[in-house]
Amino acid sequence: MLVVGLDPEQFDQWDPGPVLSAIARGRARFAEVGVEADWCLVDLGADPEGAIRQALTREEYACVVIGGGIRTYEPLLEFFEKLINMIHRHAPTAAIAFDTTPEDCADAALRWLRPGTPGA
Repeated sequence: MLVVGLDPEQFDQWDPGPVLSAIARGRARFAEVGVEADWCLVDLGADPEGAIRQALTREEYACVVIGGGIRTYEPLLEFFEKLINMIHRHAPTAAIAFDTTPEDCADAALRWLRPGTPGA
């Protein structure tokens, strides 16, 4: 699994602590269900597309989970579209799932794992 989201430490306007705690609980949930997951938390001010492309081509993923910060924030609509197309191009066999919080990333991925998928 690959989880793609925004790096909460890159936003000066708010305290990243609660989101980082939620990410830690999300990582623990993956471990709980026995699924390995890589996390790609991007900085929009750097090269987010390059970071995501690098993550997508690092290995073959059964599923890519896209975080709500990317999906639901209207100013990021074009970036979200680019992300969907990058997944389509670089991980064409990966399912795409959407979480509601960093804590339920594993559950979002599990909805799309096929029986027999490694780690499922």
